[in-house]
Amino acid sequence: MNQPAKGHRVELEIEIVTLSRQGGRDYNEDAFGHWNDDRHVLCVVADGAGGHGGGDVAAQVVRASVLRGFSEHPALAAQDLRGLLERANADVVARQAEGGKLASMRSTVVVAAIDLHEHRVAFAHSGDSRAYLIRGGKVVTRTVDHSLVQQLVAGGMLDDEGARAHPQRNLLLSALGSLDPPPEIAVIDAVPLQADDVLLLCTDGLWEPLGDELLCETLAASRDASRWVETLDAQVRARAKPGHDNYTALVLWAREDEEATRLL
Repeated sequence: MNQPAKGHRVELEIEIVTLSRQGGRDYNEDAFGHWNDDRHVLCVVADGAGGHGGGDVAAQVVRASVLRGFSEHPALAAQDLRGLLERANADVVARQAEGGKLASMRSTVVVAAIDLHEHRVAFAHSGDSRAYLIRGGKVVTRTVDHSLVQQLVAGGMLDDEGARAHPQRNLLLSALGSLDPPPEIAVIDAVPLQADDVLLLCTDGLWEPLGDELLCETLAASRDASRWVETLDAQVRARAKPGHDNYTALVLWAREDEEATRLL
């Protein structure tokens, strides 16, 4: 997907590669998607909860709501991204009214919104699905989980390694699917997107068994997005415990488009 970055010396070529597996579970409650026009790109990953017929539906509702909302009004402003997730939350609650297995369904969500003309990316999320911006082999931006163990990390009672092994690591403090109280929604204001930047959106089934250090190590050893996603898949299979969670990754790799780049 080649898009012009008007007014910039360097134009970007964007590659998107996705992966979603059921892991050791009987079904996959994750959902992902992306949308683009000639200027904007929106990527979304959601992780449902609430049992078969519930969690998977919640994640699908979130994906559809976010992609539809952004396509109708593509924008990176914090209030616009917050509004996307508020609308998705309302859509999940509306489906809960059908009752049965849908009544208690919830979903995490993480989105990355990109302006290809201005070379900027912004993030929004609720829950413990994560977005990473990796540059030069280091994580320069990462969402902060809405979870009990993240609060313990923030309070200095756990480090990231201990949080990944904590028995209550899956206890969320926020997810879409509630009006009272409303979910916590966090937005990271737009930051520059550069050539060779890599974005990773993923569910906890991927980041939990691997950790940030291994994510960066495997990326450094990969020549392109497809190779990295294949490596991530293999690493989860090798490291995750039996019966492990669904895992999903959406990788966006930005490279300089040498043929399209203009000399100003």
